[in-house]
Amino acid sequence: MCGIVGYLGNREAYPIITEGLKRLEYRGYDSAGIALFDGVNLKVSKTKGKVADLENRVNQQINPKGYIGLGHTRWATHGIPNDANSHPHISNSGNLVIIHNGIIENYESLKQELSTRGYTFKSQTDTEVLVNLIEDVKQKEHVKLGKAVQIALNQIVGAYAIAVFDKTQPNEIVIARLGSPLAVGVGESEYFIASDASPFIEYTKNAIYLEDEEMAIIRLHKDIKIRRIIDDSLVDPYVQELKISLEQIEKGGYDHFMLKEIHEQPKAINDTYRGRLNIDQEIIKMSGIDDNLDKILNANRIIIVACGTSWHAGLVAEYIFEDLARIPVEVEYASEFRYRNPIITASDVVIAISQSGETADTLAAIKLAKSQGAFVFGVCNVVGSSIARETHAGAYTHAGPEIGVASTKAFTTQITVLTLIALRLAKTKGSITDLEFLELLLELERIPKKVEQTLKLDAHIQIIADTYKNSRNCLYLGRGYNFPVALEGALKLKEISYIHAEGYPAAEMKHGPIALIDENMPVVVIATKKGHYEKVVSNIQEIKSRKGKIIAIVTKGDTQVRALADHIIEIPESSELFSPLITTIPLQLLSYHIAVLLGKNVDQPRNLAKSVTVE
Repeated sequence: MCGIVGYLGNREAYPIITEGLKRLEYRGYDSAGIALFDGVNLKVSKTKGKVADLENRVNQQINPKGYIGLGHTRWATHGIPNDANSHPHISNSGNLVIIHNGIIENYESLKQELSTRGYTFKSQTDTEVLVNLIEDVKQKEHVKLGKAVQIALNQIVGAYAIAVFDKTQPNEIVIARLGSPLAVGVGESEYFIASDASPFIEYTKNAIYLEDEEMAIIRLHKDIKIRRIIDDSLVDPYVQELKISLEQIEKGGYDHFMLKEIHEQPKAINDTYRGRLNIDQEIIKMSGIDDNLDKILNANRIIIVACGTSWHAGLVAEYIFEDLARIPVEVEYASEFRYRNPIITASDVVIAISQSGETADTLAAIKLAKSQGAFVFGVCNVVGSSIARETHAGAYTHAGPEIGVASTKAFTTQITVLTLIALRLAKTKGSITDLEFLELLLELERIPKKVEQTLKLDAHIQIIADTYKNSRNCLYLGRGYNFPVALEGALKLKEISYIHAEGYPAAEMKHGPIALIDENMPVVVIATKKGHYEKVVSNIQEIKSRKGKIIAIVTKGDTQVRALADHIIEIPESSELFSPLITTIPLQLLSYHIAVLLGKNVDQPRNLAKSVTVE
């Protein structure tokens, strides 16, 4: 959610931090702030609004000189978005400065205790309580900053990624994490701190990712020291070489990251199966599956846990796994899974899906499943993320960085990975024939080209978007494999255009939603030839008889639906199993163009964050 950027070195910190905050804007935020220290003066500037507003405020308020600094973008939890609640926060003495991502659940009792000892608070935030708790420990226990942070965090209930410095010790920053990601870029006589690696990739390719319940003391001209918060034991730093490049996180000539990422899907799908799918040998090789094949094949059931778009990918996977591999599958919201006392056994396999690999609810579900003895397999996009480290095995999607908050290529690459897994299991089980297996491999290999063909419909879809941009509501209908795609299409429209939309199985329309249909209601129907076509045509006739406006996604050459629909979008023919990889593309483009026509912030929709690292 919040974005953290810090710098300690010999360069000017201000441009590094502000540029880094801009790269973290995809995380979602409502205010921004920065603290800089030049060896004499501590300078703080913060404001409600965007990083551009912060830059204007800095120009008016402070001299942005300094070789140590902390910057922050805040997504409000405790206290409304305003200047006072923005980070960084300063302790009562004026010496300690903190930035924080997460939630301190017991902050109210800590605040009351600190108030009795004379501490005062200028904001409504839990973070200001934390920085004063650290100061209180430091003064009472007569310890250095690192030890004070450790003692204070052992009194905390909640989640956090923090960075703290003391202006009386200006060559040191202390960081710590529990539940929220934090990375350290290791340069030549300089260190970078950030929520992910994107703020420092042009300065260093060497990164250390803190694990949960770890803290690090970063000192200029000294090696980084990492310790366990709970027992103060030393941890050997593991330095990773970053694989992403600066070009991957820039727009590349597109107006928005979302549009770029929609158009990257042919390559992303290809990259996801490349090296895993071998047509010549008629095999699928995935080390995470191959190394645990017996465990997965002998599972009583597969439980898929995920949130948002990843949950929709899980729903598609339910159809694929049960259809091909004949293994029972349940799909759960990770946010509900952990709280309903689920029945989990050692015979279960849990598949956890997350684009970022940092989703707090999904991580909590993973820990619960592991504690009950289940085998946990992760599917995520970010190498080295928490979910990748927390699961027993897994597979990366290879989608490349996804910056737009509304997920697009993550959805299609997650489905691609899950399809590969299902095909691998089905082949081994013998639940499909060798010929069926080969035909499906060949069809999957053709999908990127079919997605490219669908992307050429962009101008046509923009015209449809212009027709319905002022609609207040919208229904999305699909059946079988494309029911989850209807859910995903509705989510995309809600996320970026703020138009109310709902997805339903087409047959469920008669059980309530049909009451909403009139001449002002656009209804998007996925009506491809493969899969319940005649049933969907009947649903379209029911909509038509009630004067609803029909936008139909149809197989190229369709004539029956064309005669009924107000608008049609023709897509290449494919098997029903792979159709979600194609039918989702027009829905992404439709949502995108409606949002642009309405003047919405497509890449950073209000109230949303790319990586939801709090509950």
